[in-house]
Amino acid sequence: MSREKVEYREESDLLGTKQIPKNAYWGIQTLRAHENFAVSLVPLSNYPLLVSAMAMVKKACTLANMQLRDVKKEYGKAIVQACDEVIAGDYRDEFIVDMLQGGAGTSTNMNANEVIASRANEIMGYPRNSLSPISSNDHVNMSQSTNDVYPTAIKIAAVFKMRDLVSSLGNLVLALDEKAEEYKGLLKLGRTEMQDAVPITLGQEFSAWSSCLKRDLLRIGLAIDVLETHNIGATAIGTGLNADPEYIKLAEKYLREVTGLANLKTAENLIDETQNADEFVHASGLLRVLATNLRKISGDLLLLSSGPRGGFHEIVLPPMQPGSSIMPGKVNPVIVEMMIQCAFQVLGHDSTISHAAETGMLELNAFGPLIAYNLFQALNLLRNAIPIFTEKCVKGIQANKAGLDTVYESVGLVTALVPIIGYNSASRVAKKALETGRSVRELVLEEKLMSPQELDEALSPERMTRPGIARRRTSDR
Repeated sequence: MSREKVEYREESDLLGTKQIPKNAYWGIQTLRAHENFAVSLVPLSNYPLLVSAMAMVKKACTLANMQLRDVKKEYGKAIVQACDEVIAGDYRDEFIVDMLQGGAGTSTNMNANEVIASRANEIMGYPRNSLSPISSNDHVNMSQSTNDVYPTAIKIAAVFKMRDLVSSLGNLVLALDEKAEEYKGLLKLGRTEMQDAVPITLGQEFSAWSSCLKRDLLRIGLAIDVLETHNIGATAIGTGLNADPEYIKLAEKYLREVTGLANLKTAENLIDETQNADEFVHASGLLRVLATNLRKISGDLLLLSSGPRGGFHEIVLPPMQPGSSIMPGKVNPVIVEMMIQCAFQVLGHDSTISHAAETGMLELNAFGPLIAYNLFQALNLLRNAIPIFTEKCVKGIQANKAGLDTVYESVGLVTALVPIIGYNSASRVAKKALETGRSVRELVLEEKLMSPQELDEALSPERMTRPGIARRRTSDR
């Protein structure tokens, strides 16, 4: 079987000359990075939003340079067209550098510069290359540095991903609210420290889960606000060297237009914005809080669905697949377990991001690639897992009324009677109930502490699951 012969072109940089496949849009610096960083084996192309965000930044900067007449009009138009094509999803396979790389993201920046320059040269009728007449460095990267382009692109991509996450999380909240309404009248046993406590409704439990995730929605909104501050115009270390002051204003204007993110704004202190990565730590930390809440909710669902004979079995999770290769009929809570594992993984990503941020030195944090890799991994996990959790678990949860009825056998019911019969009498009844296995209701009636009518009122689901104090009879006060 014959193989197609690969033709090459030559490109040079300060380290020498290399053979580049003639059909490749990327150039020599991308090739060097590809050879140096076969680390995660996850290429930039696996993160299409980041690729698009890089092209958005390049387009905005080129438009600013064109308005200032720092780049030829015909060059600028070709660069903008190339950027638009990349933004639309073209040439994804040309973004080959590994996500984990040394150089603070320079390899990613140059991969974008070279692909855009090569395509721009092609648009102008020249052979595909990243050097002439349109240069990846002199034209596509004009007035820029990796140190302002790369973190800005990460933020833009993260904002888009967080918006998707907000939508997914909102759907989960709605599903929990629907369950809260559906089961608002089903009384069950509440538990503290895994011991019987006072009654609660199943709907109230769903409502509590929904409420904590609503706080997460608000927190993610705050994270988006933080990430909409960028440092375009900072160039190498935040001093703005080689960037016209007017360019900085124009780049901000065009960046808003190109991305559609109306709240994007230039940082007040570009030196601070260039060297410090705390905004990524902030955003990641809020994802950690979300993951923590999802883990807690998932753990509760595991407990409440445990059984069917040897556990709580108060709810029934949708059966998704056979659960054992040896035990016939066993069905495992696989969707809940998936959600828990994803939550744990997000916690790990957050820890890595924190370490990467604190390891920045002086005027630059060189570990932006590690921050980007872990932030996008966490966002992707949550974005992918939450809709599955919503559709294949939460929406299909059913109440098991037989399991919920254990509330009427609980000694915890006596707590509702304390304001009526007093703490000492209630303690005596509770102790006797535990020793004999008899019900609280039976013992209270036997000791004539309350009438049947009074007992029914005190132990009603509505009475026991809302604020209020049952009063003693007047004659007992």
